Amino acid sequence: MTALSNSERGGAEERILLSAAGLFAKLGYNGASTRDIAAEAGVNEVTIYRHYPRKRDLYLAVLDAELQQVKLRGDLLGGIAEAKDGRTALERALELIAVTLMQKPQLLRLLQYSTLELAEDIDPMLRKHLGQLIEVVAHYLEPWARKGELNNTNAKAVVLALIAVVVSYSSLHRLFLGGGSSREAMFKAYADLCSISSDHGGATGKLDSAAPGIIPVNHERP
Repeated sequence: MTALSNSERGGAEERILLSAAGLFAKLGYNGASTRDIAAEAGVNEVTIYRHYPRKRDLYLAVLDAELQQVKLRGDLLGGIAEAKDGRTALERALELIAVTLMQKPQLLRLLQYSTLELAEDIDPMLRKHLGQLIEVVAHYLEPWARKGELNNTNAKAVVLALIAVVVSYSSLHRLFLGGGSSREAMFKAYADLCSISSDHGGATGKLDSAAPGIIPVNHERP
């Protein structure tokens, strides 16, 4: 669902944004043409350029409208604050990020295409809209980083890694395992990764493993 509801589809500009959001999310910036967007919106292609002189301007307007809908749930923030250890705090941070971003699959696809096709053009917009998410979650993880319960002392870097997990997991799951992936499936995969303890390495000869940001149980620092 986009930032524009069906009841707001009366105006040409609203229809353009709604149609562009769907096509850009499905085909990417390079794959969706302004001609196709115009046809989907029921307007002339000239009308698009009247509102948005460049196709890039239209894409940025769509992304901005979607990002404005990103909201943090207070109950999930409270869950991070009440965590009793670093692992629980990290898992709840992942849940918050997943709930915030995965409730808008179209936004996830737009972000993926954006990083591949527009690069630095979208950096200021992402900092503006996602900066609060990063700052707030990092604030709650910072105490655990200082205590040494996260193996990365930069809490913001940990949050960025969690965002990368959320943004990439569904696409990689579909590409290599087939079908879509639910938020619950991502949580399970992450929990399974967390459950790998360091003593498995000695028993099986495999390398020690741990979830990003977490120091494994019984891990000894060099």
